[in-house]
Amino acid sequence: MKSKRITILLIICLISSFITSCDYDNDKEVVDIDNKQEELNYLITGSGQVILPLTNFSTLNPLITENVYYFYFSKLIFEGLFDFDENLKPVPQLASAYTIDNEGKKVSIKLNDNVYWHDGEKFTSEDVLFTINTLKYADNNTIYKKMISDSVGLIGTQDVNKIIDVKVIDEYNLDIFFSGGFSNSLEILTFPIIAKHIFDNKNKNQGYKNALDMDNYIPIGTGPFKYESYDKFKSITLKAYDNYREGKPGIDTVVGKVLEDEELILTSFETGQISLAKASGVDWDKYKNNNRINVIEYLSNNYEFLGFNFDKEVFSNDKGLEIRKAIYYGINRQDIISKVLLGHGTQIDVPIHPQSWLISNVANYYGYNSELAKKILNSAGFRDIDGDNILEGEDGNKLSFRLTTNSFNPYRTKMAEMIKDDLKEIGINIVLDFDTSYMDNITEEMRTNEVDRIANILDSGNFDIVLTGWQMSVIPELSFLYMSDASKLSNFSRYKNETMDNLLIEANMSFDREGKVAQYEKLQKYVIEDIPNISLFFDNSAILVDSSIVGDLTPSFFNLYKGLERCVLTTSAE
Repeated sequence: MKSKRITILLIICLISSFITSCDYDNDKEVVDIDNKQEELNYLITGSGQVILPLTNFSTLNPLITENVYYFYFSKLIFEGLFDFDENLKPVPQLASAYTIDNEGKKVSIKLNDNVYWHDGEKFTSEDVLFTINTLKYADNNTIYKKMISDSVGLIGTQDVNKIIDVKVIDEYNLDIFFSGGFSNSLEILTFPIIAKHIFDNKNKNQGYKNALDMDNYIPIGTGPFKYESYDKFKSITLKAYDNYREGKPGIDTVVGKVLEDEELILTSFETGQISLAKASGVDWDKYKNNNRINVIEYLSNNYEFLGFNFDKEVFSNDKGLEIRKAIYYGINRQDIISKVLLGHGTQIDVPIHPQSWLISNVANYYGYNSELAKKILNSAGFRDIDGDNILEGEDGNKLSFRLTTNSFNPYRTKMAEMIKDDLKEIGINIVLDFDTSYMDNITEEMRTNEVDRIANILDSGNFDIVLTGWQMSVIPELSFLYMSDASKLSNFSRYKNETMDNLLIEANMSFDREGKVAQYEKLQKYVIEDIPNISLFFDNSAILVDSSIVGDLTPSFFNLYKGLERCVLTTSAE
């Protein structure tokens, strides 16, 4: 059951599209690119358009949209003070430099002084101040206000109005204040900055209201593409921004085309109507022999794990850690990745993205070792007393557990079967607690009922082990998963540990960048030692890109179109 925590940078279900119209200039530049490991000659076209998919959405306002397709699309128009690099580390975008002072309570920012809004006005500190005040004015459902609150987690205030204050020093320098030092101060400053002069009003509150308007919103940003037109419920058209500070994009026009659903998006890509699409499932290798399609694989934020019910004495008593450790060694995760995900996954032992700058050397500790798993259980006093190949404890109780998962997820049900077989080899009996008999005839009502069933099981604690997952945030805040007083919706394992609580607090309060790395090292080490859950892997996703798009396109789960402004449209040279 995937989390819907709206650091929306956790969600990765987006899709994009394909080139449909290319008008060629008389002068064409010949370039060589590497395509499917073959050297081919291409001609860069002088104009053309890329068509990206959208689904029905309610607003063009980037601060309040909840549509993931438009969320990614809006990143072509708007920018933040900071962005995330390939290691999920915040790096300056509209900012040019920063310092963190006063034990993390103050971030001093110097802005780029060569940034212009799409209408030609200069970008200044006043725009940052206006944007932050707009977020503070917004109701708690505003998507970026949720992101800021979620990044603070359970530790500290949840009120954004107490988190951020701003002092403008001059046109390009400002100080941002926080109520207390915490480790994600730069990470939360990735929200889109909006233009004060468009919404400003003598009545300040009216200006903020205008900036939060859902209807008749004209998106004017500082990004590589500027808004051209909107045909409601049909399409959005963007044009390359001539005065973009990093140079005019090589693609002249980007169109967002509204389609009904993911299935239609993929069909539209396969029939050449759009330029880019997110691959469905894991069997995207079938496209690799198609010269029209390039497959770009990336590591998603989908984290799969096994959660234990620590209200059960068998997991919380003095033998519980040995059982959990044996289960870790007893599951062949690489085999699961190979057979279920067709190799498209990355094994990990902590709930932190494997590409994160915070990942520790201890994050991959448990490898598959069934013999070691047996030795651990044997040393803990478990024996096969009655010869049925299932181990019993000194109390005579068998090592037998129910494994629950959502039955309509074919990947998880296959994984559960493999986990059952693996653990049988080390003397642990797994009873699969789900029904797949009607998987071929699933209705939407049945899906809803299944979601409710799993939620009720987790809330009531009526389970032994659950196979599930989270869509993890780009901001690695783990208190929702492990903090003793976290809600049962997130810490459904009922895991309570004072040492873990203190480590989470220390990691959250580490405002210094080097100190943050050190604290996350300690946190990951303890996750490995105490095993509050068993991490399985992060799975991979892929986008399908028409081969006419050439350039440094580097999709990620937090920005599917990253690098599109550095791409060009091409046609094969005759």
